[in-house]
Amino acid sequence: MVTAPGGNASGDITVIREQGKYYMYCTGGGAWISEDLLHWSFQHVANVPVAPHVVKYNGSFYMCGNSSPLFKADSPLGPFTSIGPWKDTPDVAGGWRGPFDMDIYIDDDNKPYLYYPGRGIDGIYVVPLDPNDLTRFAGPPRHLFAFNRNHVWERYGEMNEYTDVAWIEGPWMQKYHGTYYLQYSGSGTQWKTYASGYYTAKSPLGPFTYASNNPLLRRTDGLVTGTAHGSIVEGPDGNLWQFYTVVLSNPPGGRRIGMDRITFDKDGQLAVKVTDTPQWAPNTVSDPTKGDSGSVPVTIGKLRAMNALSQSSSQNPGRDAAYAVDNSSGTWWEPAPTDTQPTLTIELSPATRFDAVQLFPIDSVRLMFTGGRGFGGGRGRGGQGAGGTPATEPSALNVYQYRIEASLDGQTYTTALDQTRNAISRHTIFEEIPPVKCRFVRLSLTNWPRATPLGIIEFTVFGKPAGSLPAAQPILR
Repeated sequence: MVTAPGGNASGDITVIREQGKYYMYCTGGGAWISEDLLHWSFQHVANVPVAPHVVKYNGSFYMCGNSSPLFKADSPLGPFTSIGPWKDTPDVAGGWRGPFDMDIYIDDDNKPYLYYPGRGIDGIYVVPLDPNDLTRFAGPPRHLFAFNRNHVWERYGEMNEYTDVAWIEGPWMQKYHGTYYLQYSGSGTQWKTYASGYYTAKSPLGPFTYASNNPLLRRTDGLVTGTAHGSIVEGPDGNLWQFYTVVLSNPPGGRRIGMDRITFDKDGQLAVKVTDTPQWAPNTVSDPTKGDSGSVPVTIGKLRAMNALSQSSSQNPGRDAAYAVDNSSGTWWEPAPTDTQPTLTIELSPATRFDAVQLFPIDSVRLMFTGGRGFGGGRGRGGQGAGGTPATEPSALNVYQYRIEASLDGQTYTTALDQTRNAISRHTIFEEIPPVKCRFVRLSLTNWPRATPLGIIEFTVFGKPAGSLPAAQPILR
């Protein structure tokens, strides 16, 4: 996704579909627009609150969020104007008043409902809204469920070690084949254990039953961790797609966005396979249930593998090049400040003379950059521009220019992907590569924002094993 002044997609995602286009709203401001859920453009939208939620009701668009009034507009891009504070604010745990992480759900009979969490362990509430004034409640709030210490994944902490502490938040209601699926998030958005679960009911007011296959979204290792607080939207392929927040390892609260396809089993149980490998985009294959593209990471750990000929042109103390291929968002490689053309060369098959030399046709690459301020902003913060860079350098927030080269022998390289003229501002990049069989891959950085040190969180090349050379071949450099 493109980054831009006035908008940083840092989680708490609502995606809506309107007249063939998708509109994404996130903590950090602004909106992103897409026709295919793949290519997104940014547009500034005023008054976007933390944890924004947007819904269409009776021809108008309503936006609400944390510590904000209810806004109304004639277009999903605004202008959104306040129609006043909430007329009714329920008392919830700890004397704290007023809803946050709100989800306004419009049922098939056009009746509106507000779902919101209490404070901490209090859980999720629902209340019908006045159809003539959505700032008013049309009845008393109903408490649907609270934190349950027996649901270990809901517990606070990086190891879910706090048996009596949690934040239950981020509700999202989805109706499918007559069943109401109420998603919610648990543990807390600062933890990699941040996860989502769901309850089901036959009425928007409940009673709700805890799903036996919970948690729905949970992952604590790799690059896609802390998966929670999102929304569901029907894609252009007719499938339902789950958007969710991704919590980075460092700093606490630094976040990105994930998207994966939803499936239902024969018993109506909801499932989402959280992925961090190349997936089929909507409308790409006839049967997306068959899984991902089959491409796997082929660079992870290869800088520290025994006998590997991998190397970097330079590195700062404590910011080793090996951190760029360790599959963690908590570490990163920083080339030396004097290194004007940093390179990172990875041997994909660090074989001994007793091993077959595996070759890989590579087909895609993922790059994650530190983005100027830590990891691009934490909860409630927008992305920041570098500012003050000379005219010869990339002028947008996070414009990175680079080249990917491939080699069979480590001596002769051919260009596999040329992004040396890239002008798109992103700090997380995924690009497809025309498949090329190789043993060595080289990343060359040619230009980047210079206001802060260049930091590469992760350089991941994907491919499929295909063919090998016999053992006892000379190791070529």
